[in-house]
Amino acid sequence: METFRRILKDRQIRGRIFAMMGLLAVFRLAAVLPIPGIDSTQLKALFASNQVLGFLSLFTGGALDNLSIVMLGVGPYITGSIIMQLLTMIFPSLKQAYFEEGEIGRKKFQRLSRYLTVPLALLQGFGLLSLLAKQGIIAHSSLGVLVVNVLIVAAGSVFLMWLGELMTQYGIGNGVSMIIFAGIVSRLPATIRNVALSTISMAQVPVIIGFILASVVIIAGVVFVTEAERPIPVSYAKRVRGGKLYGGLATYLPLRVNQAGVIPIIFALSILIFPQVILTFIANSASVGVASTAASIQTWLNTLWVRGVLYFVLVFLFTYFYTSVTFDPVAISENLQKSGGFIPGMRPGRPTAEYLSYVISRITLFGGLFLGVIAVLPIIMQGLTGNQTLTIGGTALLIVVSVVLETMRQVSAQLTIREYD
Repeated sequence: METFRRILKDRQIRGRIFAMMGLLAVFRLAAVLPIPGIDSTQLKALFASNQVLGFLSLFTGGALDNLSIVMLGVGPYITGSIIMQLLTMIFPSLKQAYFEEGEIGRKKFQRLSRYLTVPLALLQGFGLLSLLAKQGIIAHSSLGVLVVNVLIVAAGSVFLMWLGELMTQYGIGNGVSMIIFAGIVSRLPATIRNVALSTISMAQVPVIIGFILASVVIIAGVVFVTEAERPIPVSYAKRVRGGKLYGGLATYLPLRVNQAGVIPIIFALSILIFPQVILTFIANSASVGVASTAASIQTWLNTLWVRGVLYFVLVFLFTYFYTSVTFDPVAISENLQKSGGFIPGMRPGRPTAEYLSYVISRITLFGGLFLGVIAVLPIIMQGLTGNQTLTIGGTALLIVVSVVLETMRQVSAQLTIREYD
């Protein structure tokens, strides 16, 4: 309560919070404005039976549920950012901008990600609307209507990207993350209502109580691991310049246990979803044998334990892959050496890089296992409770926890600056 009092008392922080709430209200308003010619009955039936669209809806902030003008959400921007990070492995200039040029390099990197968002939004919009038109969701699916709708949803995605940057500039925290967070949280009232209206027998009461207690423990565990760090001690050599003594400080380099964030889960889901999309098209083949084989493979992939095992393994492998992309021990070792820093007991240069690589590989093992368990947790909970509504975990939980923690850090930093002034 004391923190809330200080927040409300501070004029600038209060203004940032109100600005964030106003921009989120604009996003939620755009999320309920549908594109023309939607068959809402068939749309609800399709979302109930298709987990691909359910996953995509998560990253659109729920805007895909009713095919709104911002139905693509910030998905194209996130995809563009991931592609740019992967391209740092191919192009040295991008790698230099991302790791070595500081704030100027990050701005250049973000500008290229914005440019890439536009063609990705057009491509994703065309593919998604074409698929929905074949399912009979969109009426009057002529070429002209399709082109207009593609331009609308692509413009909506670019608008959300701009809205997210406004939130980052005038609000608190990362705007793009806040848009996804708002979409996830906006589903909670409907979920609670569905659980409350469902028929609950006395035998299910212990299951629900156990689920609530398990949820508290799981959320606490996610917060603990998300905040966990492995500190690497760093010292700076003393040097004399112009008659003044510099250096001699001791600090540490924080290596996060969950270095990759939610990106490995996104990669793994994309790999799992892609063959199911292909099999869905093949299942409609005129050849009875081909259609039957595709349907059998699809049924096998949708088996609970098969999907869970594949999901866990892919998340674990992609955790190592993405960590190797975003964490460069050689670059960090060179930067330490240039600034006069060193790890006690390690020679600068290659030995330092090898030590950092050794440490990050060890903590990534635990981080990969953690992400894998969180990813398959909804499948485990579904299997234990036998109820699809009583699930927790997955990408949504990690995003919500990460956004809340980051926002708390931002508010704390703002309050600390005011007290220091």
